[in-house]
Amino acid sequence: MNIDMLRNAIRRIAAKPWRVVEAQHRASTMRLVDTLDEQRLLEDLLESSKPPLPADAASLHYLLATPFRYPAPPPAGSRFRGIGDPGVWYGASAVHASLAEVAYWRLRFLADSPSTPDLPPVPHTAIRASVAGTALVLTDAPFQSRSADWENPRSYVATQAVAREARMLGVALIRYRSVRDPQHRPCIAVLTPKAFRGSEPLEQQTWLIKVTRERVLAETDLGADRIAFDAAEVGAPQPVPKT
Repeated sequence: MNIDMLRNAIRRIAAKPWRVVEAQHRASTMRLVDTLDEQRLLEDLLESSKPPLPADAASLHYLLATPFRYPAPPPAGSRFRGIGDPGVWYGASAVHASLAEVAYWRLRFLADSPSTPDLPPVPHTAIRASVAGTALVLTDAPFQSRSADWENPRSYVATQAVAREARMLGVALIRYRSVRDPQHRPCIAVLTPKAFRGSEPLEQQTWLIKVTRERVLAETDLGADRIAFDAAEVGAPQPVPKT
């Protein structure tokens, strides 16, 4: 898009988005050791083997900082991050919308791995963060006329391009509609760690997520909240009928 048009579209926003990630870090290391001292040593060794955090993410809780640490996975990166681009922290306005995003990728994983069995219930952590700063809002003018580009379920070419232009202009956030959430609620792409208002999450929840090839089942660890997503609801590949 025209750089002057983008510059004129910049506005300031604030949000408190949710992000859901698999909660396997400490459990994985505990399975390999016999004492807490051994676990601490193992985790220190693992930490030293990781890429260094960017300086502006060093003071953040690891669930806020981690997306800025690792390179984008090939072959396509993610919606607002191409290969070689800086990190992006993705969140959604509602925890159920963030769960829908996770559901899509878990279903894609099974669809792409025919020999992999269904995934048993696995604990996930939902965190809520506070962010604020300059932003492009892709549901507002002048962007809404290109909603098909921003919400393309298969190609990230247009969104990665606009994110690169946003970074050139010093934009901190991009707000857009979720492609995977059946209700298409707002999501936030955080382009810089400087957008976080506080170094710790505002709140955390634990969810158990079970995945079959037909659907994803999710519920909080105490069962107070639960939701299910069929593959068709989140736009995931449909399971191949058995013959």
